[in-house]
Amino acid sequence: MREVHGQVVVIGAGIAGLAAAHRLLERGARVTVLEASGRVGGKLLPGEVAGARVDLGAESMLARRPEAVALARAVGLADRLQPPATATASLWTRGALRPFPKGHVMGVPGTASALAGVVSAEGLARIERDAELPRTEVGDDVAVGEYVAERLGREVVDRLLEPMLGGVYAGDAYRISMRSAVPQLFQVARTHASLTEGVRELQAKAAAAQQTGPVFMGIRGGIGTLPLAVADSVRARGGEILTRTPVTELRRTPEGGWQVRSGEREWRADAVVLAAPAPAAARLLRAENPAAAAELDGVEYASMALITLAYRRSGTALPDGSGFLVPPVDGRTIKASTFASQKWGWIADENPDLVVLRTSVGRYGETEILQRDDTGLVDVSRQDLKAATGLDATPVATRVTRWDAGLPQYPVGHHARVARIREHVARLPGLAVCGAAYDGVGIPACIASAYAAVDQIRGDLRGVQELTAHPVQSLHGGAGE
Repeated sequence: MREVHGQVVVIGAGIAGLAAAHRLLERGARVTVLEASGRVGGKLLPGEVAGARVDLGAESMLARRPEAVALARAVGLADRLQPPATATASLWTRGALRPFPKGHVMGVPGTASALAGVVSAEGLARIERDAELPRTEVGDDVAVGEYVAERLGREVVDRLLEPMLGGVYAGDAYRISMRSAVPQLFQVARTHASLTEGVRELQAKAAAAQQTGPVFMGIRGGIGTLPLAVADSVRARGGEILTRTPVTELRRTPEGGWQVRSGEREWRADAVVLAAPAPAAARLLRAENPAAAAELDGVEYASMALITLAYRRSGTALPDGSGFLVPPVDGRTIKASTFASQKWGWIADENPDLVVLRTSVGRYGETEILQRDDTGLVDVSRQDLKAATGLDATPVATRVTRWDAGLPQYPVGHHARVARIREHVARLPGLAVCGAAYDGVGIPACIASAYAAVDQIRGDLRGVQELTAHPVQSLHGGAGE
């Protein structure tokens, strides 16, 4: 394994690219980060509504993985880390807000009784049949919805699994890869005849491990402040970050390095970390590695929108908890709502006269709703909020944030596609890829892939091999994630 003492160009200043730059500087490299847009942070975006600081993108990070919390501490945010003030969420289904069931793994129960009150009596009886069914072979991969429906019935998928996976991926449970998106359950499917028995075993192992501390973590001021702090740290260590600098060409040099162009500007690099979304990565690799580009072209994305609303606290009453999820089968427009002022103590502390909440809309293949203008999205959010919670007040301010092609999809076979991409990329020394399109869409997954990319250009492939074999499961942070 070698240290990186030369010039490295990182393409993309989302959290993966920034984490890669931060790690490269620690390893002795000279670093330039090139970002096409006018800001750093990607899907992590701080903002405000009615003067209240809020997140307009991702709002929490998994704390049971070390990468994100450790990076936040490394860039000076240790005293601003805060767990949710409440992690109690609801499910808006069958015309009422119901307590979100406990005793499940990503919506898959260990016992039928865990879903009482959400699943019908017929559905509960169908779950019980799992113990009697012959083994379901999953092969190299399987759609998580397809497998769970075969073992436990479609009601479990439609009422529990869909809203949870819809919150993480904005995807369709009947398309999403179990191996890539829910690796814990895939391992259970390979080793157990009964799914519920395997889930109970997972729960027993988790209990025996006695993991303490919160599952999720936030940051006072918003998760969107994390990339800003990482960028400040990168600059303080001598790294350069250039925004509004779209890379137009990536070429190998005769000497074995890399030529990176943005319009008329050019950089020579000993190595490149490509931390851009799959379509941009495909475009840049087409000349030097058409096989990798073709695989990247196959990565699909879903679009979504977040609607943030602020109300005067007086006269505004919400149910307890952090918010609610909505099963698509119930035919509602919004797929979730987060009661931000209740979920994050710092929002309530900073804005005692306001109640802030947000809704999310948009899933894979769902285009009609996102064609509405901002006013239309606010109106439908208010209608659904009134039906779910009784909230009928007029917001003092609203804000719509659209994430077009914002979430990569992990269909069946995604792990094999990622392995092929990395196999093709490995044929180009001094090049590595990272980001949400590969090993998990959550913040820790993106950071882990960034660190593995840095190790790869140093000659250490263990991190890449581990992530390819064992993707990082992205959990749901309560509601509206």
